[in-house]
This record gives sequence, C-alpha cells and structure tokens, in this order.
Amino acid sequence: MIDRVRKSSAGRLTSRLLAAVAAVGMLGMGTAKAEDTFKIGVVTFLSGGAAESFGVPAWHGGKLMIEMLNEGGILPPPYDKKGFGGMTIEAIPVDEAGGATKQVQEFRNLVQREKVDAVVGYVSSGDCLAIPPVADELKAFTILYDCGTPRVFEEGEYAYVFRTAAHAAMDNISLAKYMKSRGVEVGTFAGINQDYAWGQDSWADFVASMSVIMPDATTDTALFPKIFAGQYGTEISALIRDNADVVHSSLWGGDLQAFVLQAGPRGLFERSQVALAAGDHVIPQLGNKMPDGVIIGARGMNGLSAKPKATELTDVLWEAYEKEHDTFPVQAPFRMWQALLGLKTAVEKAMAENGGTKPTAEQLAAAMKGLEWEAPSGTIKMALGNGHQAIQPNAIGTTKWDAETGKMTLVDIEYYAAECVNPPDGVKAVEWIKEGFPGAKCD
Repeated sequence: MIDRVRKSSAGRLTSRLLAAVAAVGMLGMGTAKAEDTFKIGVVTFLSGGAAESFGVPAWHGGKLMIEMLNEGGILPPPYDKKGFGGMTIEAIPVDEAGGATKQVQEFRNLVQREKVDAVVGYVSSGDCLAIPPVADELKAFTILYDCGTPRVFEEGEYAYVFRTAAHAAMDNISLAKYMKSRGVEVGTFAGINQDYAWGQDSWADFVASMSVIMPDATTDTALFPKIFAGQYGTEISALIRDNADVVHSSLWGGDLQAFVLQAGPRGLFERSQVALAAGDHVIPQLGNKMPDGVIIGARGMNGLSAKPKATELTDVLWEAYEKEHDTFPVQAPFRMWQALLGLKTAVEKAMAENGGTKPTAEQLAAAMKGLEWEAPSGTIKMALGNGHQAIQPNAIGTTKWDAETGKMTLVDIEYYAAECVNPPDGVKAVEWIKEGFPGAKCD
C-alpha cells in the first residue's frame, strides 16, 4: 500500500523501492482478521545520505525475511513455522529521515493510528534516544534494531523497549585488541567521527580502549564534523598534517563513502593505518575504491566476516539476498534479520505460555527479557540493560581486493566472544574499559 509509506522531506523514494515497499505492505492484507496477522512498523532510512548503504539494504533484508517467514518452511528450524506462530506478518515501512522530532510523531502514528503490534526500527542514535520514553508512555512493544550509542540502556530503563543488536563499545574495544594482536605500531592516533551521540561515544570508547590495550599511544587530533556534512577536505588536510600512525573513524553511510573517496586520492590511506569501527556496509558501493589494508568492523559477526563461520541459516539468507539484489548482505540486513528472528522467538514463546493466543505488549516484553536466539551472525543474548540490551560475537578484518573475482574480501579476520568485548550487566561500557575489562571472558 504505497499511501501507507510515510516519506520525509529529506527525499523521495525511488520507484523501484516504492514497488518493493508496496509488495510487503500488501502482505497480510485482504480479508485476514486482526488476530490472524501480526502488524509491524519497520523504520529505517529509505531516503537521504543514510539510505543507499544502510537503510535500504536493511529494508531489503527485512522484506526478504518477512516473505520467507510468511511462506513458511524455507528457513531451517526453529524458524520454519509460518509467520509468527502461524500469524501472517504485515509490514508498514516508514522512512527514518527527518530527525528525532519527526520520528516521535511517526512512532505515535504507527501505534495510535495504524495499531501496529510492534515497532522494529531506528539506525540513528539520536532517534534511539528519543523513541524509548514515548514507547513506554504508549506501552508499545519496540525493538531498536540498530543504533550504536550505549546510552540507551546505560542512562535509561524501559519496560517495552529492547535493542537486539550490541551497542558500539565492542566495535572500538575489538579494534584496539585487533591492532595489538596484529602488531600494528601505534605511537599516535587521530580520529574523525560525527558530531552527535554515535560519533562522540565511539571516539570516547576507542580512546579509553587504547589507553588500556596500547597505553603508550597518544592522540592530539579529534575531529567532529557535522553528520551528513559530505565534504571533508579541511578534515583530511588536518589528518594529513597530523600524520598519525592510525586514523580511527566511525563515519557511516554516505558520509563514510564520501570520506573514503575524498581521502584516497590525497594519500591518507598510505600515510596512516585507517581503522573503520563499523564500515563494512559501504564496501558494495565503493568496490575497489575502498583501499586495501583498511582495518574494518561490522558491529557483529556480520557481512563478509560471517561467511567463514556460516551456519545453514546464514547460507540460506545470504544466497537469497545475493540472488535478489546482486550483492552480498552487509551488516544492516544482518541486524534486521536478528531483530525479526528475535521478535519471532519472543512471539512464539509468549504464545506457548498463554494458550496460543496473540500476545499483548506486556506478554511480549516478558518473553523478550533475557531471551537468547540464533541469528545469521551467531548467538544473540539479551544480557545487558536488565535483559533489554543484546550482546553478540564480534569480528574485525582487513580489506583486500581480489582482482581475479573482482570483489573485495576480508583477510586476517579475528573473532571475539560476546563476553570478551561487552561489559557485564549494570556496568557502563566506558567505565568497564577504563578499569581494564574486569571479568571479560576471552578465548
């Protein structure tokens, strides 16, 4: 139903994307009764600078999984049962572009007008900080499928809100551990990160991790351009002048693509070891424009780093996504998949406990709290935030172009157990890092 897709002033959806949105918007429609369907508001960037490499791939992954689940019998057990506990899944996509104030209103519309059973969404850390108080006010079951800031559950407590992806602390802990284990010489390091919660928290976690893991390294240059700035000539000049051994960045989406394309010809990647905290999602767009030798993560065992550890579930989804979109799935679809599979697990757990009827928001929240399930990226555990915040395994690798296949690969991949790079429950990430990771369980 195209008229049900809310579009922001940041841009218009392409006709191809609208067609895909319409197809999923039709799922579960028709004569089905409310108790026979489970309606989800799916919120991600469908326009603007965050759409091409993150929001749209996430939606593509979500659309694909919803179609598979509604068909039934395609995914391996325990996900082979049709829909959510036999209920057909109906998705209402919403464009996340437009800022937190707009998203709060869109959220209210989904809950109060569209009467969704759950909301799954949000990439921007700013949106993930704005939505939870409203979700609890409306008693609306909500899954944050992405966003990186640890502050959501470190600074707040919510009854109806869950984040099914690990927060960004593990990105930066893993980067520091990786450079140490790979023998990267780091006398000095610099950073370029966006000037909002995500970028500021990422840099703080990386600096703290380096102070523990590589304590002799120092930093002088920390740059914070505005999100979606797009032009980084001044910042690149500053990084070149600084000539640090390592340049850290948590830039993402169109900002990261622009930075790589602008910094490459100026030689930054030859002067410094560049480490991208969660940068795998721009590889399909950049291709061989992504330089060799970049240390890169995907906030989880996602994308290219998932293949060496692939399960049957990983392979089925990977092959279907690649066939449908002629490219491999990056972290965004992986993260959407683990959110939808977590929701399916919670719905069916709640139904098993209440006689098979459609669960209420309260029953869903009780089922999701402390839940564990298998995803294409490994085991997801709702272990932090009093059972509301996930932890998961992580991976870091190094880019290398394969001229024979014409594809970018990751080499020298290292994997980190969830309990190695995530803090214990009740402990703020940056404090845990500064204390030297007490209680970390590493292989």
